[in-house]
Amino acid sequence: MAEVPAPLEVTVRFFAAARAAAGAESDLLRVRQGATVADVVSELCCRSDELARVLQRCSYLCDGIAVRNSATELRSGQTIDVLPPFAGG
Repeated sequence: MAEVPAPLEVTVRFFAAARAAAGAESDLLRVRQGATVADVVSELCCRSDELARVLQRCSYLCDGIAVRNSATELRSGQTIDVLPPFAGG
């Protein structure tokens, strides 16, 4: 029987409105091998309608680098920052 690969652990950090909608500063998620940023966002959207609305407008960083392609595969131990649009000056 084939061995099931261990899930990846990624940390998601929420900022501003995303933090309010998530109800937490961060969360440790376990996702399948080969999971992408889009997969993580999809999983988070299932948590609440409010969080889903906020996430639609957010940009994302993966280990401090802007995510340009949500199909980017994740590695265990990575950190995803969820950044809502900021305004001001």
